[in-house]
Amino acid sequence: MNNWKKRLDIVYSTNPDYHYRQKDEENEAIIPKEKQLLRISLDKRNRKGKAVTLVTGFRGSDEDLQVLGKLLKTRCGVGGSAKDGEIIVQGDHRTKVLDILQKEGYAKSRII
Repeated sequence: MNNWKKRLDIVYSTNPDYHYRQKDEENEAIIPKEKQLLRISLDKRNRKGKAVTLVTGFRGSDEDLQVLGKLLKTRCGVGGSAKDGEIIVQGDHRTKVLDILQKEGYAKSRII
């Protein structure tokens, strides 16, 4: 891939010290799971009255989010999704999700 194709957001800069961001540089700093504050809540908005357990506050790579989402969905025996830093588990499984997260090492997780 050409170098100009790797540039994101900026077409031209007059700043001589400006460095173009590469795709690899976009990742946030990964926080260890012991220090992550995951919030577990019940959400019914925009879901036609059906309840889902929503886990927010995840900081890490998208692959890690997908793995954690799959673990939660499998252990709860339901469907859901994991994207944009949040995990959706179908149904009201707040206490079960909290127990699973604490056993996995997410000690600062809490139900709100």
